[in-house]
Amino acid sequence: MSTTPLAGAVPPSAVPAGQSTGVLPAQMLRTAIAQDWITAGDWRIPAESVQPASVDLRLGDHAWALRCSFLPDSDSTVEEKVQDIAFERIDLRDGVTLERDRPYLVPLIEGLALPPDIRAKANPKSSTGRLDVFTRVLTDRNHRFDEVAAGYRGALYLEVVPRTFAIRVKTGLALNQVRLMSGDARLSDEELTALHGRCPLLYRDGKPVAPGELSVGDGLFVSLDVSGPAESIVGYRAKKNSLPIDLTKVGALRWQDFWEPVHPESGGRIVLEPEVFYLLLSAEGVAIPPQYAAEMLAYDPTAGELRTHYAGFFDPGFGCAAGATGGSRAALEVRARDVSFMVEHRQPVCKLAFERMAQEPDVLYGSQIGSNYQGQQTMLSKHFADRPVSGG
Repeated sequence: MSTTPLAGAVPPSAVPAGQSTGVLPAQMLRTAIAQDWITAGDWRIPAESVQPASVDLRLGDHAWALRCSFLPDSDSTVEEKVQDIAFERIDLRDGVTLERDRPYLVPLIEGLALPPDIRAKANPKSSTGRLDVFTRVLTDRNHRFDEVAAGYRGALYLEVVPRTFAIRVKTGLALNQVRLMSGDARLSDEELTALHGRCPLLYRDGKPVAPGELSVGDGLFVSLDVSGPAESIVGYRAKKNSLPIDLTKVGALRWQDFWEPVHPESGGRIVLEPEVFYLLLSAEGVAIPPQYAAEMLAYDPTAGELRTHYAGFFDPGFGCAAGATGGSRAALEVRARDVSFMVEHRQPVCKLAFERMAQEPDVLYGSQIGSNYQGQQTMLSKHFADRPVSGG
């Protein structure tokens, strides 16, 4: 099955003349699909793949098991490089279990044929990161992961590395997503501060964070919640050597078989064990206005031996459920490197970058499109039944 777009006339831009630059919303993404900017070969791209500001990307019919990760260079395609690195081709059509700490490369069903003024960026879906599954997109003749150059016409490949749990996957499963964007619409720190003053982006205890307490630095900083009595649950520590997790099933697993609850120490802190995967929640509620999209940026390693959050997308409308105030707390995937590392309540650990939408989406994150994490009070993924509320 070939998913690579065929060469031909350069497609026109979907950004109307005079329209501001920014992230393409759902209605423009549907137009992009209709115009074959996003292709799927013999497959159909289902309506549910289109999110408010992104499109889900699905696994193709096979994967290569690799001896190491790699990037193509400016003179090579992904498939030319993989020939020297792959040692096994695996059929995904009936489902297969991917082992821990083994890199796999999967040709995706979707490919791209972008206009010269449209670029793309990929990120893991939220449920993927919460299971410590490391993913990133590769494209031909490109030495950057997840970044797709404007005008790219070709196939997409997904590197998949299960870190803590073995996972069961199959053809058609979506582990990551792609955004299309025109120009540079990222907000500066001054613009972020002004936007928060007009439309609060962060809340604490149900109230907007005071302007003087807002922390910005090439993005909006978010902190940890590790407070509460000794019996409260502030996070989860992954158990190693668990059974594989079937990513095609929702609400089918006992969380106790895969996770241990984390309780706070006195003084509002916890100590992270090295190279163990943790799920924690932000102290702040996050609200993404309909005219904006956000991305959680990976933590700056200069601030300590800590990796916080696999970079992820936040859709317009996240934390803005009708009738609700205070936003939705963000799930944070955390791992200490090399040595044990202490984190304290309200310690800044990651930040949000905001971009303007090219238009306000005609659908927003929430119940109308079956979003799983609106108003979340737990950080466990949708695959687990009876997920307990944090702090309980």
